[in-house]
Amino acid sequence: MAEINHFEYGWITPALSYALSVLGSFLGLVCAGRIRTASSSGQRFWWGLLAAWAIGGTAIWAMHFMAMLGFAVTGTRIRYDVPLTVASTVIAVTAVGIGLAIVGTGRLGAAKVLGGGLFTGIGVAAMHYTGMAAMRLNGDLSYDATRVGLSVAIAVVAATVALWLAMTVRRGLAIAGSALVMGVAVNGMHFTGMSALSVHLHERRGELTGAGVSTLLVPIVLAVILVVVGLVYALLAAPTDDDRAAAAYLHARQANAPVVEPETAPDPVGLRSRSATLGRPGTPFPSRRDVPPPR
Repeated sequence: MAEINHFEYGWITPALSYALSVLGSFLGLVCAGRIRTASSSGQRFWWGLLAAWAIGGTAIWAMHFMAMLGFAVTGTRIRYDVPLTVASTVIAVTAVGIGLAIVGTGRLGAAKVLGGGLFTGIGVAAMHYTGMAAMRLNGDLSYDATRVGLSVAIAVVAATVALWLAMTVRRGLAIAGSALVMGVAVNGMHFTGMSALSVHLHERRGELTGAGVSTLLVPIVLAVILVVVGLVYALLAAPTDDDRAAAAYLHARQANAPVVEPETAPDPVGLRSRSATLGRPGTPFPSRRDVPPPR
């Protein structure tokens, strides 16, 4: 059995993974809060998609990969299968998106929150172990069933709490506190699942296929930056509740305002009555001599 090190670079990678999970959770909770206040199905879909990318893509998947940078196995290099790595991203975003769709439509109830949390939690666990299956090393992976079950349970509980917070939390400080709690839950699920892993090295060392960590790191970091910038821009550009209230107030004032008829200017020489013929060639310009004297 090979020796496994989960913190090869010390506390740098877990600190960065926690920061990513908190950032993604905060942006996701803010976007999810716009789902129930959206005025159309198109807006609800848009905000749900952004929330799924923030929570599933940044808070969960990017956090998972950042934590994996500190994962090392003595006696073998580690590479990653790119299609499976991409598939784990799709699983995470899709699971969170479907969970938000379950709780974000219709009347919010306990059954919806529990059902959405169960589906999303299983999806998050599937993302984690798909990402682990993407590893390529000179050894066989095995898992402790008890710790795997515990990690799945943590994922389900964390997803249920996250969906409930996404639909109920509105204020800034409450969202920030909820994001901190979600960061702890996401990281707890990840490292619980990692603790279930054992590696048995092969006697013969073969050539490893797949991409190295350094190859995947640059596109992943760029993708996270673009997603975060896009989410921040979307949140800043979208009208807030105060903006909508002010627009509704101005619309109501305009609708109730009295209609003022424009004053008619004096027409001493009859220009208004003859405006239709003034543009014709040969039409004499009216003068005061054409106006009959007052009686």
